[in-house]
Amino acid sequence: MDRVGLAALVLGALVVFLGLIALGWYARKRRQRGIAAPQRPPEHLGEVIGEFPGFYVATTLADDRFNRVAVHGLGFRARSTVVVAETGVVVPIAGQPDIFIPREDITLVARATWTIDRVVETDGLTMIAWGLAETAVESYFRAENSEAFLAAVKALAPLTTERDSK
Repeated sequence: MDRVGLAALVLGALVVFLGLIALGWYARKRRQRGIAAPQRPPEHLGEVIGEFPGFYVATTLADDRFNRVAVHGLGFRARSTVVVAETGVVVPIAGQPDIFIPREDITLVARATWTIDRVVETDGLTMIAWGLAETAVESYFRAENSEAFLAAVKALAPLTTERDSK
């Protein structure tokens, strides 16, 4: 086989591989279509506790950090400045409508070291467990000032208890 034939074979295999990845992603979105869309931020957030630049990392189904939520703009990591206000947490994700996690929906705030496709130093992520309508989910963030972000979210939801999420 000459070089042109080999290059065509490699290119063909790459196209098939990328096609299978796309099929898998769309199949995941189809399976998750029953998950409710996140709320949009209310007009009045109340007092803003803080704004925290960093990254929105992922949202997964609760207690299954290998099962990424792919629907409603929650599927991709993005740079974000998360706003913690007295009514809840606002997560702006580029190219998507802002996501709102109401204070009363937060069930747990904890540290984490890993989630799907992301491993960081010990306790480098902040996890917010919350109810997305009938589905329990966990959202992971990597804030530039993780101590202040964790404290702000814990102050917002003081009844939550931290668990070991390593």
